[in-house]
Amino acid sequence: MKIVPVLLQEHYKPDGWLLFLIGQLLYVDFTRYEFARAIEILLKELKAENISEMGTIPVRPLEDTDPLLSMTSTLLSSVRPENILEWAQTHVQNWLIEHNLIQMSRLLADCDGRSLVYLSKYMKNNKLRHISNSFREDSLRRLNQNLSLIELSRLQSLMDQQLLNQ
Repeated sequence: MKIVPVLLQEHYKPDGWLLFLIGQLLYVDFTRYEFARAIEILLKELKAENISEMGTIPVRPLEDTDPLLSMTSTLLSSVRPENILEWAQTHVQNWLIEHNLIQMSRLLADCDGRSLVYLSKYMKNNKLRHISNSFREDSLRRLNQNLSLIELSRLQSLMDQQLLNQ
């Protein structure tokens, strides 16, 4: 069974079990896109290959102390291409969630591996103040949330590590 949450109300902030559920899933924000584009994204997500159907265990955030977490990471790594440039949007989403970058997974919902590499280079070649302001504005505009500077730093650190392992 595949679940693709749909956000229809602007500035809606889920809580409780719903927050936990969509914190692990890529959702389609109908308030952010024109209707036709949002439907296109929804259909694409519904057609996307579901990793759990491939015999793996669904990704859980790192804060979840489930002992299967390390096994999940290993399984996802074997499914995800080694070369980050070959990652699809779902690979990026799983990688971000796997590393407990939930806010980044929402913010970078449309990014594939090539986009992440470009973003990493952009972050390295521009001033920190400019980068953090851009991310902060984008996070407020797209997610109605303040950006965690720690999460931004962790993203850059993990990207550096991932690119070194290429």
